[in-house]
Amino acid sequence: MSDLNRATLRRFFVLGYDDLRARLARRFGSVELASDALHETWLRLETAVPAGIVRSPRNYLLQMAANVALKRLKVERSFVTLTDAKMAIGISDDAPDPECAAIASSEVAMLAKALSELTPRRREILLASRLDGIQLWAIAERLGVSQRLVEIELKHALAHCALRVDRNVIKRFGPRSPQGSQAEEEDPG
Repeated sequence: MSDLNRATLRRFFVLGYDDLRARLARRFGSVELASDALHETWLRLETAVPAGIVRSPRNYLLQMAANVALKRLKVERSFVTLTDAKMAIGISDDAPDPECAAIASSEVAMLAKALSELTPRRREILLASRLDGIQLWAIAERLGVSQRLVEIELKHALAHCALRVDRNVIKRFGPRSPQGSQAEEEDPG
């Protein structure tokens, strides 16, 4: 590009910058894209080689900037976000939303408080049965009490915790079997 053409384009660029940006923003619906495209157009003026004399510098600059903007849009559309990729291959996001996480955190705090309110023996029976999966007869043997007493203590501990976290008591005694079904121990009452 001749120095005369380059100087003319630069002058039109500087003097008509606001008009160029407004036209590009209307065309592409984004002031940010228009500004970025004009910035890159300014940088490209150094290497631009028009076929001859530029008769309409404003239209030349506008077309040059529009081409830059179109190229940017094409590149942006070719990018795939991690969320898009997960959805495309069928991986769902198993993380709880913030509301569910807050509710769960609150429930855990209420349960911890309820557990702290239990007598040590009731707390030990509840945790051994429900967390460790120990059979009621084994808990009774370990504590040196009858299985019936363990069942009663467990029933009271479950009722207390259910009341504190505002839940219904699940009528099941003993741990689940390894296959996931209920143990053969029956509800005593």
